[in-house]
Amino acid sequence: MLDVKLPEPVHTGVYDAAVVGGGLVGASIAYGLRRTLDHVTVVDEGDVAYRASRGNFGLVWVQSKGMGKPQYSAWTRASASHWAQFAQELMEKTGVDVHHEQLGGLHILLSEEEKQARIRFMTELMDQPGMLPYDWKLLDRQELADMVPGIGPDVCGASWTSIDGTANPLKLLRALHTSFSADQIDYRPMHGVVKIDHIDGLFHIHTTRGAVRAAKVVLAAGLGNKTLGEQLGLHIPVRPQRGQIIALERTRPLLRTPMATLRQMDEGTWLIGDSQEEAGFADQQTGLPILATLADRAVRTLPALRDVRVVRSWAALRVMSPDGYPIYQESRSCPGAFVVTCHSGVTLAAAHALLLAPMIAGGSLPVEMAPFSAERFHVPEIA
Repeated sequence: MLDVKLPEPVHTGVYDAAVVGGGLVGASIAYGLRRTLDHVTVVDEGDVAYRASRGNFGLVWVQSKGMGKPQYSAWTRASASHWAQFAQELMEKTGVDVHHEQLGGLHILLSEEEKQARIRFMTELMDQPGMLPYDWKLLDRQELADMVPGIGPDVCGASWTSIDGTANPLKLLRALHTSFSADQIDYRPMHGVVKIDHIDGLFHIHTTRGAVRAAKVVLAAGLGNKTLGEQLGLHIPVRPQRGQIIALERTRPLLRTPMATLRQMDEGTWLIGDSQEEAGFADQQTGLPILATLADRAVRTLPALRDVRVVRSWAALRVMSPDGYPIYQESRSCPGAFVVTCHSGVTLAAAHALLLAPMIAGGSLPVEMAPFSAERFHVPEIA
């Protein structure tokens, strides 16, 4: 074991809640829990974990989401509507500007076939029973050119909504971790969880550096939730899905309205994404065929990017359920144990902190959260 000086805990008794996992999902939940609970801890592997939070594109995205599950569209919109408040709170508490902007979002179309497919998709999405429609517009090439000068000759248009936005994911993670000190949340890095027992109404969370006791436990360990959930009577069917991103050097500000696969960060760097690969746990492996495809689409969209140098590329693992939607559930056999897992840690950060965490702190998930239970996969709880 590395001889590293770790933060001293503020509280040494039984915690009101322990969150397993210190990425964007776990940190957002802990931030929200501390608003009403006195003693909260976060136990975390640290950066040796599969840290999707550090490989994130940073979109606060509503457009396209909710096909087959209109409740997810509503949940995503609720998060987007709370994001300005969330970002302001973090700024006031920590001094870290997470650079949230809600300037709308574009889904670029590079052929007539893509255009027609997009029209069909968005029409079907909005026509679903139970869907709360929002305004979207199909921009023709000239309308898009007026919004984004310099688009390439292959671009025939884009779908656009006013409710999409962005944040800086690394600054968001920094702000949330900085809030741990401000809020006296005990952060325990390098505390990988090996076992969780439920004894006499308390959770005994055994880590590589000792045990923690809590009245509630929230599993927010990403891909680690599957194994940990089995110990608490929860079936959490998640799998890794790899995504690759290319980062380009800084330029002067050119792109104010983000695209689903291309954005310029607040400091001027560019990000190109995103691939979706079933590659197991090979999180660090990038490949030229995928990167070349991403780069080709980017320069077809904005030809000026041909002259902007690549700084680096990386891959990270999304946390995917069988249908791609979040899993929020309380264990029936171990009341007080909750799971929170999703692949949209930035988009849903505000909802996790300001909407979901209060539900967990209150002791139960309301009926409107039932569509996100893992029971939708028709798998009984583990005895």
